[in-house]
Amino acid sequence: MSHPLTKVSGFQASGVTCGLKASGNKDLALIVSDRPCTWAATFTTNAFCAAPVLYDKALLKQSGGRELRAVLINAGIANAVTGQRGLQDAEAMARRAEFEASLPHGSVAVMSTGVIGHLLPMEKIEMGIIRAVESLSPAGGSDAAEAIMTTDTVPKSAFVQIEVGGRQISIGGISKGSGMIHPNMATMLATLVTDAPVAPADLDAALHYAVNRSFNRVSVDGDTSTNDTVIAMASGAAGGELLTGEGLAQFTVALSDVCVDLAKQIARDGEGATKLIEIQIKGAKSEEDAAKAAATLATSPLSKTAIFGADPNWGRFLAAIGRSGAAVDPTAAALWLTAEGAQAQMLEQGRPLPFDAPALSAAIRASSNVIITADLGVGEAETSYWTCDLSYKYVEINAEYHT
Repeated sequence: MSHPLTKVSGFQASGVTCGLKASGNKDLALIVSDRPCTWAATFTTNAFCAAPVLYDKALLKQSGGRELRAVLINAGIANAVTGQRGLQDAEAMARRAEFEASLPHGSVAVMSTGVIGHLLPMEKIEMGIIRAVESLSPAGGSDAAEAIMTTDTVPKSAFVQIEVGGRQISIGGISKGSGMIHPNMATMLATLVTDAPVAPADLDAALHYAVNRSFNRVSVDGDTSTNDTVIAMASGAAGGELLTGEGLAQFTVALSDVCVDLAKQIARDGEGATKLIEIQIKGAKSEEDAAKAAATLATSPLSKTAIFGADPNWGRFLAAIGRSGAAVDPTAAALWLTAEGAQAQMLEQGRPLPFDAPALSAAIRASSNVIITADLGVGEAETSYWTCDLSYKYVEINAEYHT
């Protein structure tokens, strides 16, 4: 069965082991297009951005978003805060992949994820690149998705197919992320591939739209990492003229759907998580305000632990929204919680409502998905945000991550 990433015609992938992970699991992924691609990317806003982020930013600017052929990703070592040596190693990874895969100079982007402050063992990386090139296959998507995992418990992938003007267009992608997750964009990497014919500027706009409504709407623990990168490659293999107008709008929505799917998978697989929490903010003054309220609620330890404990302590949710800085009318606000088919409204026009707390608690305990919906009562804007509960396991994972 074809994997969502390599289900897109013209793309091959591989995932191999080169000895970067103590577990001995796959730790090097390679994704290659059979033709030059237009490309776009979004990156972390962390001031201590990693060497591969700096390399890719420069490559994107130099190329003008054209002629990308491959993305090379290692897991286990972040190549962040590694100085000039780190920059040299990031470039060396790209050059070696270009040489081994017979690709043009400047046609490979690189990503890294893992522990900060460690230098890459380049001899291992170079041998891994040789194996990755030898292992490239249209069936290699699953290996690539597995190879980019760090504390992830499951690989993450998504795929959509749409018809635009009589052309069938496919979009596939893989991502990783489980902890240190918060905009912009958190400890996450994603590679998206499509056969759509899209101009670089239009692909850039579509990707930023999609990321802002997906990876920038997901949080596990409020920490933004140093390596976050999302790269989109468009090969144009679907044929025809470049997408414009309504066709481009359809593509943008489809790209967003893939990114939202991947973002929800990241939240669901949050470190130590037992429940995916969707936060729906309505009645906001602006989308920015809605996101502000949602982000504060998503990172509230009291709210996240309440969900872990199946405690419908709605005062915690309201308090988080109230300190978010988003405009809210306390006399018009409303609040709901939904779990396992049960829904309770706790607040209406700023006044508490009676609800069956024991029944709702039981529903939360039995559910893997919980929805918190809040109406701020000041406008028409809305947004969705995804996070997870905060469990004992999260503390254990991160207390022992480096040791």
